[in-house]
Amino acid sequence: MNRLRQVSGLLLALALPIAAPCLADAKGVGDVLESPAMQVPNAERAVFTDLARAGDRLVAVGERGLVLLSDDNGQHWRQAQVPVSVGLTAVQFVDASHGWAVGHAGVVLATTDGGENWALQLDGRRAAQLELDAARHELPAAADAEAAETRVQTAERLVEEGADKPLLALAFSDAERGLVVGAYGLALRTEDGGTTWRSVMGAIDNPMGLHLYAVARQGVAWFLAGEQGYLARSPDGQQFQQLESPYAGTLFTLASRADGALLIGGLKGHAFLLAKDADSAEALPMMAPLSFSDAICLDDGRVLLANQAGGLFASTSGHFAPATKPLGKPVSGIIQAADGSLVLAGFTGLSRLPQSAVSALE
Repeated sequence: MNRLRQVSGLLLALALPIAAPCLADAKGVGDVLESPAMQVPNAERAVFTDLARAGDRLVAVGERGLVLLSDDNGQHWRQAQVPVSVGLTAVQFVDASHGWAVGHAGVVLATTDGGENWALQLDGRRAAQLELDAARHELPAAADAEAAETRVQTAERLVEEGADKPLLALAFSDAERGLVVGAYGLALRTEDGGTTWRSVMGAIDNPMGLHLYAVARQGVAWFLAGEQGYLARSPDGQQFQQLESPYAGTLFTLASRADGALLIGGLKGHAFLLAKDADSAEALPMMAPLSFSDAICLDDGRVLLANQAGGLFASTSGHFAPATKPLGKPVSGIIQAADGSLVLAGFTGLSRLPQSAVSALE
């Protein structure tokens, strides 16, 4: 984890404090993979990293395997049953029932009942073995034999290191097809809702094994973003080619606007816009020297970016500006509830902004 601890201030601020109490537990990674998340009093005040909508329900994920559910737009929360107690980093639902969450120790969790119960589909040990199997299988036909052999050797080290491999982002196009990505370029795909997974690291132009922090779709195209300005695109989600980077610093978040433009948020307040079918991204005005932590598309088509200090910035065609006064607290995740309000996740727990605040975003 030494390399992961050095990559950026944002990961230090968000992911690693969640990993530390989980993965540094005296019982070890294997035990937290087998220990269900504990029931926590006042759980909404814990550390949370991401939020999603499951129909009208809200789902929040965070430290030590915490998953909370709200059926009244974030006013009240209750804890779900989770089979692991590792930190969870991202969550997505494709409908009111089917959702996935990823986290530390290579965890992929799945639910088919709107988040009430979760099942472990993948962990870091199995993910590493899947990459080793794929690397060995693809070695004989590789065009670059040296690179392919290096991939096998890297995969062997991943297996030797055990389960400690954070997954940091996911994107499912429907209840069957999805992609999860994370540290060291780890990337796995499912075509059957997570019943089976396969490593697709060989299909991604990422020879340095850079950490991947975000995955998003722009129409039928797929995008990846990560450390050192890494940005890649695939026309169909199969083969990813690296794009010219707009920035040398880490890129943390991606969101597709209603007009097809892709918003990219990164380190120290750097944000970019990649127009549909464009090959290079243009820089947006610097609003504050604070790293962006999340981005969502609002119901009206605008993209809202959040930064570490709780600053919210709205993007429309030809417009990028602060949406509210800074909230004065770190924000790691944001979602728009069914009633139009915003629900925020971070170090201080879960909070909400009323619909009137969202309506005023200009």
